[in-house]
Amino acid sequence: MIYTVTMNPAVDYTVLVPQLALGEVNRTEREAYFFGGKGINVSVVLHNLGIESIALGFISGFTGQFIRQGMQSLGIKNDFIELSSGMTRINVKIKSDKETDINGIGPSVDRDSVAALLNKTKALKDGDCLVLAGAVPKNLDTKIYSDVINSITAKDIYVIVDATEDYLLNTLKHKPFMVKPNRAELGQLFGKEIHTDSDIVFYANKLQKMGARNVLVSIGNKGAVLVTENNRIICRDAPKGQVKNTVGAGDSLTAGFIAGYMHSADFDYALRYGLAAGSATAFSETLATKEKIEQVLNGFE
Repeated sequence: MIYTVTMNPAVDYTVLVPQLALGEVNRTEREAYFFGGKGINVSVVLHNLGIESIALGFISGFTGQFIRQGMQSLGIKNDFIELSSGMTRINVKIKSDKETDINGIGPSVDRDSVAALLNKTKALKDGDCLVLAGAVPKNLDTKIYSDVINSITAKDIYVIVDATEDYLLNTLKHKPFMVKPNRAELGQLFGKEIHTDSDIVFYANKLQKMGARNVLVSIGNKGAVLVTENNRIICRDAPKGQVKNTVGAGDSLTAGFIAGYMHSADFDYALRYGLAAGSATAFSETLATKEKIEQVLNGFE
């Protein structure tokens, strides 16, 4: 079974404002609501591919219920912990001549709720996959992802971490199966600007020396670099197409990689399938469907 953890999920309120004028009243031409968060996005894309997962994390308030009901309407299993106060955050995505994001803070998470999450992850079994992805509520310690992994260290679990800065670094001592920073996030980990594939490989190797088994670095529309535990370096360009939406593309890459690796246990195929999934989302208005992923994959050399 695949489990995804989204500590700080969100409702994305996406609006189209052709010409945004600051300091004035603006009216939208189109608007939509989407439930999301990195782990949740992974679960949705896996569901679109016919792969079952269970979404874990924290929700609260009417926005939290919107997320739970949305997942249930799709038939995606979830076992969210409902907080006693606060409200799941709202992220405003303004699509105009330039895209502008205004991301909410989210609720505080109490100790009992953290303990409840750790109790749920203890139920994982050998061979399961655990995806820890995305932002963390401000009041939680940067060791929170490490604490989750620590609850399952006696088991053979495929742990994938998609997080930033110390949230990721603190997990490396547990030797996660894979970490997935993007190029900018990889640079932030080491206080460096990264420009070339050789730079990516250099710092990915550093992460491996710190404990990561495999390192997948996404480079947006330029593709990705995968440095594997058997000392392989796999660089692939992204498929070409018209970009309509970048929200969730990285999460779709993660979901596609998991699906590809589960199917083949082959890193080349997993990366190719992951890039097809990420690009399929980028070429769509919403998260990629199986049909769109297969269409991109078939035209992907």
